[in-house]
Amino acid sequence: MLSHILTAEQEKLLAKERKFLRDLRVALTDLEAEAEDLATFESSIQQLDELFLLVVVGEFNAGKSVFINALLGEPILKEGVTPTTQRICLLKYGEKVELLENGSIDVVTAPVELLREINIVDTPGTNAIQREHEAITRDFVPRSDMVLFVTSADRPYTESERIFLESIRDWGKKIVVVINKIDILESEDERGRVVEFVSDNLLSLLKVKPEIFPVSSRQALRRKAGGDAAPSQAGRFEELERFILATLDEKERVRLKLLNPIGVAGRLVQKYLGLVEDQLELLTGDLKALEEIERQLAVYKEDLGRDFRFRLADIENALLDFETRGMDFFEETMRLPRVFDLMNKAKVKSDFERKVVGDLPQVIEQRVNDVTDWMIAAELRQWQAVTDYLESRNTQRSGRLVGKLGKFEYDRKRLLDTVGRTARQAIASYDQDRESTRLAESVQTAVAGAALLEVGAVGLGTIVSLIASTTLADVTGLFAAGALSIVGFLVIPARKRSAKRDLHRKVTTVRSQLLEALTGQFDREIEQSLARIRDAIAPYTRFVRAEHIRLSDGQNELVRIRDGLNKLKSDVSSG
Repeated sequence: MLSHILTAEQEKLLAKERKFLRDLRVALTDLEAEAEDLATFESSIQQLDELFLLVVVGEFNAGKSVFINALLGEPILKEGVTPTTQRICLLKYGEKVELLENGSIDVVTAPVELLREINIVDTPGTNAIQREHEAITRDFVPRSDMVLFVTSADRPYTESERIFLESIRDWGKKIVVVINKIDILESEDERGRVVEFVSDNLLSLLKVKPEIFPVSSRQALRRKAGGDAAPSQAGRFEELERFILATLDEKERVRLKLLNPIGVAGRLVQKYLGLVEDQLELLTGDLKALEEIERQLAVYKEDLGRDFRFRLADIENALLDFETRGMDFFEETMRLPRVFDLMNKAKVKSDFERKVVGDLPQVIEQRVNDVTDWMIAAELRQWQAVTDYLESRNTQRSGRLVGKLGKFEYDRKRLLDTVGRTARQAIASYDQDRESTRLAESVQTAVAGAALLEVGAVGLGTIVSLIASTTLADVTGLFAAGALSIVGFLVIPARKRSAKRDLHRKVTTVRSQLLEALTGQFDREIEQSLARIRDAIAPYTRFVRAEHIRLSDGQNELVRIRDGLNKLKSDVSSG
């Protein structure tokens, strides 16, 4: 349509426009824009290669069909007081008047010269009972080069019309307003008030003042058909015709043709920029939530490490108390005045077990069990904290969203549900007794494996008892040897010093091995605990980061296209 009338400068503008439109098509596809929007966009691009398209809209009682007949100069369309246009009607030039059905559109051909230059679309009323007709009208408006909005002088600018105009104003179309049936108003003063009322309201709604033509379509049609020789005195139909013909000169036609897809593209860019910004805001909150979870895990690890050191001190203190009692026992028992008591090996052993060993094995085992129970409970609490935090994110939605961006909301909710379900299942299936037993056995095996005693995976209390028993055997042996020695005065002090050194060495060894084993197992358990939590939220983490990158790239591309279209729009308008 444009190729044979474009100047060299216009050719450049058209090439730029097609490039921006192609880029926008790719961007909208990448963002998984709604199918309806993509179809609308494609239709607007197609208009670049078609005749000038004039779309007539308004309420069914505004007289749209009469107006079009007056514009054509003959009664081509059916007229009536009820909704006569129930389908979109496309008027094109043809050798004869003929009605053809093309899907949801009626194509009417007529041998009218005006139709050689333009196609005219008559649409169902904005207030039609069949609401799908209104939807069809709204879908067709984006394809237009000019919109003629017809309102009736007896009911000007109704609420239905206001809502309709509000819905199409962002398409960037050239809107011309026709106040029809102006002849029913008796005085110029009445007509002036109606025009002023419509003009003021449209200026408030559209932020620009459109061309307004008060006309009597029926009088104009009668005049053209020969019923009235003189031009209509009740309206400005002839002036409207001159305006339309002036708009159809090559320069204005090209300008409107080029602006048509730019307007459609601009609206879609703004819509999807808004959607992307809303989704990015949501994802930014998700990223902060993931960072908060990582912060919580770091604090969780730090707190456990600090508390663990305090709990190890309880175990260490029990062993130090054992050593102190042993030292006191040696000091009290290994004296020359008690040499005959030292000869009673059974009594020495009994006293050592009672005064030194006492309930040490049970105390150690209980304190180790307390540590394992504490670790398990801490992990459960952390799981619950993560679950609660993610569930709070799952309830957050953006109330401003209008439209969709692919499956973003579905995928996000599904992943959050999955993470929450995994966490809940982990909590529900957590057997504290089983986990405590497993952890205790790991510690016991580690201690036994590191100890000089090759006792296998036995209880910690048993390990401590065995250490104490070997110490006791050595001590009673030392006592017996000292008691039978002929040089007891010299041997007993030496044996006592030796016994103290041996006891200190054995306690130091078992303390070191026990604390090392507990610490090593603790470090492994905490890392495994953190890994389990991170693995559970990993799919959601990957989704959030990937979507944030995708939408940020899409946002940058839309901004680039928007700025380019605005510059192009300015160049087309001033060209």
